[in-house]
Amino acid sequence: MARFRSLWQASLNATKRALSWNLEDSMLPTERLVSSFNSKDSISLQQLGSIRRYAGPFARSKLQLDGVKDVIAVASGKGGVGKSTTAVNLAVALANKCNLKVGLLDADVYGPSVPMMMKIDRKPDITEDKTMIPIENYGVRCMSMGFLVEQDAPIVWRGPMVMSALEKMTRGVSWGKLDILVVDMPPGTGDAQLTITQSLQLSGAVIISTPQDVALLDARRGVKMFSKVEVPILGFIENMSCFKCPHCGEPSYIFGKGGTRKTADSMGHHFIGEVGCIVNFRTGLVQSSWQVK
Repeated sequence: MARFRSLWQASLNATKRALSWNLEDSMLPTERLVSSFNSKDSISLQQLGSIRRYAGPFARSKLQLDGVKDVIAVASGKGGVGKSTTAVNLAVALANKCNLKVGLLDADVYGPSVPMMMKIDRKPDITEDKTMIPIENYGVRCMSMGFLVEQDAPIVWRGPMVMSALEKMTRGVSWGKLDILVVDMPPGTGDAQLTITQSLQLSGAVIISTPQDVALLDARRGVKMFSKVEVPILGFIENMSCFKCPHCGEPSYIFGKGGTRKTADSMGHHFIGEVGCIVNFRTGLVQSSWQVK
């Protein structure tokens, strides 16, 4: 356990470095969003609690992916709060700025957005033993249900089919050796979320929310779900915290101010920081190519 804690601390420090980079405008838009995170406060192991729980009913059947040191879930209680953009940012920054071997699993089956954000439009190769090989771009190995269907094709599946697909994407992928696997979780607290949390050995979860009361209420539900399946909460990130006027720089808190920090504090969890509304990120998504410098 001591060896694992030292490895986890190294991964955590790398994550914090990724969240505090002052990135140039010419860099990958997904990295630029990471530069808005505030990581001045330290995250200690005491705050995180026990990282891996080997006891208890949920831990016995969890899969520890061969060659993957840590698995971090990026989650939200509801859709539309910027969960996927944060997951992509974190993965790209860890790979390119911290020199870590990083994977990104798009587990949002009904609304996969990783293919568009990571500029991937092909299907994964299949090995002789019927496992899928992740597609790498920007230094990140990616797997998504979006690789297997047409870009605008709806995925109209019932619960058992979704759970079967998630099992395939977790247990049927040859990730290779990774320092961190970032999982873009489906929004909410239903069957799909339980399938992932009960089948993967998660090191912890990052909760994404916007400042509105409705989003924060759902974020609380998400935290309680992770608590029930014994997954530590690494902290909260407030997305769309404000919009800065491009002319005068004056911030406008159009969705309220400080709600996510207050929620994190009230639940006894770490507040990682705020991410504002960034116009350059939206325009970057529709560019034909990005460059990492």
